This record gives sequence, C-alpha cells and structure tokens, in this order.
Amino acid sequence: MDEKHERQLRRSAIRRLLRQEHPSAIATTLQRSRQWLNKWWQRFCHQGWAGLKSQSHRPTHPHAVYDAARRHWILEARRVLQRARVGLIGPDAVQLKLRQWRIRPLPSRATIGRVLQEQGLTRAALSDPSRPPYYPHPHPTAHYQLHALDWTSHQLRRGTTVFTFNTLDYASRDLHSRVYRDKSAATVCADALNVWHTLGLPDGLQMDNDGAFSGGRRGPRVLSRFVRLCLYVGIEPIFIPFYEAERNEAIEAINGLWQRSFWLRRRFRSVPEVQRRNPEFEHWYCLDYLPPALGGETTAQAARRQVRSYLTAEQARSIPKWLPITAGRIHFLRLVDAHGDIVVLNEPWHVGRRWAGEYVWAVIRTAQHRLQVYYRHSAHEPVRMLKQWPYHFRQPVVALLPEFQRRPRRRRMSTML
Repeated sequence: MDEKHERQLRRSAIRRLLRQEHPSAIATTLQRSRQWLNKWWQRFCHQGWAGLKSQSHRPTHPHAVYDAARRHWILEARRVLQRARVGLIGPDAVQLKLRQWRIRPLPSRATIGRVLQEQGLTRAALSDPSRPPYYPHPHPTAHYQLHALDWTSHQLRRGTTVFTFNTLDYASRDLHSRVYRDKSAATVCADALNVWHTLGLPDGLQMDNDGAFSGGRRGPRVLSRFVRLCLYVGIEPIFIPFYEAERNEAIEAINGLWQRSFWLRRRFRSVPEVQRRNPEFEHWYCLDYLPPALGGETTAQAARRQVRSYLTAEQARSIPKWLPITAGRIHFLRLVDAHGDIVVLNEPWHVGRRWAGEYVWAVIRTAQHRLQVYYRHSAHEPVRMLKQWPYHFRQPVVALLPEFQRRPRRRRMSTML
C-alpha cells in the first residue's frame, strides 16, 4: 500500500465532508466504500489530522514468551503422544497432556502450535510451500485393473446403524454397492467375494486403514483375514496414508453420491428396507448416471470394453476358512513424519529425516520376506528405492495358486508410482 497516496485520499475526503458534500458522492469519486469514509471521519473527529496516518497492526499485547522449561514440557508431551499406540498428537492433545501434568501456566493452543512448528513437528513445518510433496498414487491400465473400496455408515430414526460398502472399478467406474448391519471381518470378506464375482478380480485394491480392512492395532506384522483373502486370490492390497481420506477421492465421491441421490431422498424404517431398496441406486448409477470421468458414457457402456477375470462360485467355495499368507505384495502409501519414520502394520520404520514431509510407497513382498520403501520426487523423475529390510512372518508363506495367476504377472514399481 502506498501510504503517501492513501493519506492524500483521506485528507481530500475529510475536506469535502467539511464542505458538506454528500458522502455517497465522495465515496464514488474516490472509489472507496462508505465504511472506509466513516472510519476515517471518526478517526478525524477523535484525533484530528494526525489521526489520518495508518496505525501499526502489531498486537497491543504480544504473545507470551515461554522459558526453556515450558518449551521442554511441550516437546516432551509431544514425544509421549507420538510413542502412544493410539490417539492424537496435535496442539489440542499436547495441551490436554500438559493439563494432566499440571503444568502452570498452561500454554495456549496457539503457543503450542508455534513451538511444534519451530521444531518441525507439524505438517505445515514439514512441507515445502514452494513444492507440494508428490503423491505416488497407483495408475490403473489395461493390464493392471484397480478397484477402490470404502464403507459409509448412517443411522435410522430408531438409532440402528446401516453400513454401506461401495467398491468402484477405476477404469469403467462400474460400481458394486451393498448394505449390511455391521462392518465385521466376516462381512468385509463376504462382500469382497460378491464383488469379485460381479465386478471381476482386480490386480490392486485401494482402501483406507480402517480396522475392518487392515486388522486394526492387534500387533505388529499381523495380517487381517481380509488382507490374507486378497493375497489368496492374487489381489494386491493398497493402503492410502493415515487420516487422508481424500486420497481415495473416487470412492469418497461415490459415498457422497449415494447419500444425496438415495439416502436423503426417502425415509427408511429398517435395515431390510434399505437393503431391499439399495439395488435401485445401483441400477440408476450403472444405467442412467454419467460419471464425469467417462466423458458422456454410462458405466454399463464402459464396462463392455473391459476384459475381466471373475471369481467363480466353485473357487469361492474352495477358499479355506483358515487363510494362509500367500505370496504377493502389500502396498502402503505413507507420509514420513518429522522424525523420518513411517508406520507399517503397527510397526515404525526409520526412512530418514531427510524425507520428512514426503510421501513414500512401502511394499511388503511376502514371498521374499522383504519390506522395501520407494520414493519419487515427481512424475517426471525416476523411482528410487530408499530402504529395504528383512520382513519375516510367524507363519509360512504359500505360493499363489495357478488358477489365480494372471498375465502379465505384475508391473514393476517404476510403472506403479
């Protein structure tokens, strides 16, 4: 702002007001608002011509400067929360921990945030504003079919909760939608078998880290029944970063569409009624809805061009109740924290502080008993492997059955990121 020019405008406005010109005419001529004119008139009435000078925006009461001891307690609380197996680690959680420790005076949330940011312990501090970190999302192709899976819950009027599982084929935008009473492991696996019978067996299945899919926090290196089921039929599970549902944006959009076009359009009285009516949404979506990604086609039209491999009823019946660990790959997209660590199956792995604030792609190769971490600076840069460690399971790893092997077998990591 040109302070000299602004003061000239303010003086001109005051002189014209003193000559009793109409305020609206003055504001229009000077291209300023009536609020601006009123502000400087009031300033002139209280302080005279000297009041037309711009005042400093520096806070009247500067932020309190805390001594080294209280900064130490803030950082110590953050470290304690970071080591916990469950919970939050932001300024609110740190403040609560300090209150539990009876630290006085209690630092404000803003002060805690500034201290954490100075130490590089917040996402804003980790990120380089000049270059947003590259996110290595999977790319579906004609030879690598990718599905996305998610669930959403809603409550009926009497408090009963319904769970809607939606699975999307990325290429054709074809959809499988079912409603259940719970989201237990048995329900997740049963829904998956139904999906693979109707939408086909994908090469990769992208999902979030919900306990229904990943197995939750039962301990390190524990594979859920659902992950074992995916590996058994030759599917690679792909887990998006923690607390970043937007990374599964395609299926999140389907959840919103289901709510707007189906759930909010009527009142349901029971779970069976929702289950009975839900095929109407699926039918409308596949035959009448035009997904933006298909350029004017319906999903039914796009699906006709796909070559799919389906799970047969006989294959589904032959799947054992106790599922072994099958040879394959499990993928984890992760944001490296301020300490240079990532978490894979409830176990921290040190990638290096150099990569703090960057996204990496961790892969467990069950047959080779290896955990490998890949990184890509941008879509135009080559993929590099940052780290690899031995990764052994307590149970033996069995080979993938020939009936679930698909050609081409698998893509290299350099074509996936």
